[in-house]
Amino acid sequence: FKNNCYKQIIEETKDNVKRLRHHASLGLWCGNNEMESAWDHWGGFNDHSDALKQDYLTMFEKLIPEALKSENDATFYWPSSPSSGGNFTDPDSDDIGDRHYWDVWHGEKPFSDYENYYFRFCSEFGFQSFPCKKTINTFTLPEDRNIFSEVMESHQKNGSANAKILHYIAENFLYPKDFESLIYISQVLQAIAIKSGVEHWRRNRGRCMGAIYWQLNDNWPVASWASIDYFGRWKALHYMAARFFAPKAGYIYTEGTKAVISAANETLENQSLTVTVRIRDVELNVLFEENVETTVKAQSSIHVLERDFADVIGSKKRRVFAEAVYTWQDGTISTEAESFVPYKHMDLLQPQIETSVTENDGTIAIQISADCFAPFVWLETEEDVIFSDNCFDLTSEETKTIYIRKEDVLSGKMLSADNVRKTLKIRSLRDTYEQ
Repeated sequence: FKNNCYKQIIEETKDNVKRLRHHASLGLWCGNNEMESAWDHWGGFNDHSDALKQDYLTMFEKLIPEALKSENDATFYWPSSPSSGGNFTDPDSDDIGDRHYWDVWHGEKPFSDYENYYFRFCSEFGFQSFPCKKTINTFTLPEDRNIFSEVMESHQKNGSANAKILHYIAENFLYPKDFESLIYISQVLQAIAIKSGVEHWRRNRGRCMGAIYWQLNDNWPVASWASIDYFGRWKALHYMAARFFAPKAGYIYTEGTKAVISAANETLENQSLTVTVRIRDVELNVLFEENVETTVKAQSSIHVLERDFADVIGSKKRRVFAEAVYTWQDGTISTEAESFVPYKHMDLLQPQIETSVTENDGTIAIQISADCFAPFVWLETEEDVIFSDNCFDLTSEETKTIYIRKEDVLSGKMLSADNVRKTLKIRSLRDTYEQ
């Protein structure tokens, strides 16, 4: 019987390797998710017999890797995730292999808790949000649109999650004024949670060599850890991940009145960089400015500038933010902004956001500007589209241009500038609470 089971394991492994081995995105083969960790120290698992543990080792550390090698000897195999390499040897080590981390979210720790850990590779961490209103409308009636309604709770399979979202809103933002604002804020929360972890680990590249968030997408319309919902609509996290996971990226970390301006370069070549660091008030006045020219070596990260801005900020801590504009040698420009207090304590102004919409050869351009600091600007249109950028900060009076390519209209329909102009909706953080 056991030999027959072994044969089935080998043949199933070979069949699936043949099915998947050609995928360009295949990074490694992993034997299982969290089984080694569970057998090592999870209650209800770690008391299994030695014979069963031996069967585990035979399956995941002998049969599967040997079958893999016979069909795909070029791709690395890892016995479990997390793992330090197998054989139940400290599978949750911070120093070897990969690590899963859930104290932010399940443990309700603040986002700053990421900074206490310097994992070699964080292969699973995450944070929930609700899908957008369009998606919620597909499974609710108007009377169901309360996050604690029976229908909304049935589309939430983590029993305490809706309360967790409210807990994290309380830590970071003012209470949203209505249901749509709550949905939007939940997505902003999710995005800045994952951004906090990734930025910390990228700032410590060399010790920390990677991060994978849970999860990419959904198999039904639901509140979840996904960054793309069931209908293919991008949440705020997916847009922000494109920026904070970019091969060349910049970050701002603030604590008290101090700011650390960092840059990461995952390309294979050294990159020259100019960073313009400013302290602005919410009216967009510049209180401090400094240009720093530097080089970020290939596959490295650096601190560009570290400074205590107490002398600049004075008593205006609630009305100022740090801005860093990164100009790379190939002309790529990105802008980062960070407050010195939680956003719930910022004295934000209500921005007047101006837009113009034009079209050229099937690509629609949306030019957008604001008269004051506007964090987490979010665009929506009647048609589902993938914008070139979304959930971004407007930190100056300069115009930002967002594009919609015809191939990024999810329905495949032809989209005109006139249609976008008529149906475009814009919100920012200040719109989520009462005057």
